[in-house]
Amino acid sequence: MLKKITCLVFPLLLAGTAGAREARFAGSFYPADPAELAAAVDKALAEAGPYKGKGKVAGILVPHAGYVFSGGVAAHAFASLKERYDTVVLLGSAHAEGFAGAAVMASGHYATPLGRAEVDGKLAAALMEKNPFFRDYQRAHEKDHTLEVELPFLQRRLKGPFKILPVLFGRADEKELEAAGRALGRLLKGRKVLLLISTDLSHYPSSADARRSDLALLKALEKMDPGYFRLAHSVLASKRPKGLETPACGESAVEAGLYALREMGAARFELLAHSDSHREYPAGAPEDRVVGYGSGVFLSGAGPASFSSSPSPAQRGELLRLARWTVERAFDETQPALPVLSDEPSFNLPAALFVTLNRSGRLRGCIGNVSPSFTLRDAVVRNSLSAAFEDRRFEPLSAGELPLVRFEISLLSPLERAAGHGEVKPGVHGVAIAREGKSGLFLPQVWGQLPSKELFLGELCEQKAGLPRDCWKDKATEFYLFTSESFEEPR
Repeated sequence: MLKKITCLVFPLLLAGTAGAREARFAGSFYPADPAELAAAVDKALAEAGPYKGKGKVAGILVPHAGYVFSGGVAAHAFASLKERYDTVVLLGSAHAEGFAGAAVMASGHYATPLGRAEVDGKLAAALMEKNPFFRDYQRAHEKDHTLEVELPFLQRRLKGPFKILPVLFGRADEKELEAAGRALGRLLKGRKVLLLISTDLSHYPSSADARRSDLALLKALEKMDPGYFRLAHSVLASKRPKGLETPACGESAVEAGLYALREMGAARFELLAHSDSHREYPAGAPEDRVVGYGSGVFLSGAGPASFSSSPSPAQRGELLRLARWTVERAFDETQPALPVLSDEPSFNLPAALFVTLNRSGRLRGCIGNVSPSFTLRDAVVRNSLSAAFEDRRFEPLSAGELPLVRFEISLLSPLERAAGHGEVKPGVHGVAIAREGKSGLFLPQVWGQLPSKELFLGELCEQKAGLPRDCWKDKATEFYLFTSESFEEPR
């Protein structure tokens, strides 16, 4: 039956002892009989079919639930493995033991009904020497299924002998995960090593909400940016659709793994399969309480990251309709509310944007967020209401005016600190300034009304920031540059 397993973290990490790690979950998460297990794995691999993508597989993302729930999804990633590897590094987040740092099983072996997987002791020692965040702590592995369930697939799929390096992450902050991931990646670079990241996705929303959350988080992986993945995970968690306890139980392993993979030369993530416990095994998991699963490959030599924050023409139209509908609903609250998450995955990802209202070619309101603290859809909703009713330069929009205004949405790139006004490119950059606790921002569109740099920056200082008009010449003024992608309702 489907087990509720939460990721526990506590501040203690004890010394470990070398030895055997037996097949604790054979007979529960997967078959205990060797012949039955081999047949089940081979069947799942055959049904997944051959991988037809391009590029070298540097790592894989796989779920770790019982095989009846997630084995079919996991098989797609394992089926992509065609090369020989000396060692497989397995990363997961601890589920059964609480500690700080990362628990390495530095010697001995993991056993399954299909045989033993020996630990790469030399690699383990080298890793622990590189960064003390990694420590020898076998006990953390004893009662944790997270890595054990991946081994039978490796044992049936990989050609030739291989060793393993099992690592479970406990409590860690963002800086620790970055340092750990980079240290691991630098150690693995140039070796015949596969990096396996073990994680399930959403716990325990409805099947519909699991799909919305999971596909957004999996899309975030396409950016190959650990910080963006962390932000996406946080924003999705804050939405809290009914039943959702976490968007991914292996968040720390994924974050550190992304840092490692980038050091190893991986630049692209490709999603291969997604499902959930109900869709995979409806007799054993209710539809209103599921765990989500996804599998994919991290590739080197296959081009840059495929992530794009640019909405398609159809998505642009949908976002503009959402902006207008949001303000219409403010005048008619009988219209139904939106579901917690969007059916469009990209609308559930973090975004910074401004919403502008124009009337007869003149500004009627403009409000935005420069930090991607909300989902794209929520940012459109919040900023549409603020631009219509909370821009202090204008009276609140009236119902009679609504048909007369046009909505414009400007998606912002991340703000980047600049050394000064010399880096500002007229007609290209949006500019934000800050000094003495005051700040102001102009979108790139403002260059259309203020085409000279001196006029643009002078108005930014005086009108928007409430600072002296020539503050842009002062070295104490902080400059932040960005670009924007803007689209508006048709005339």
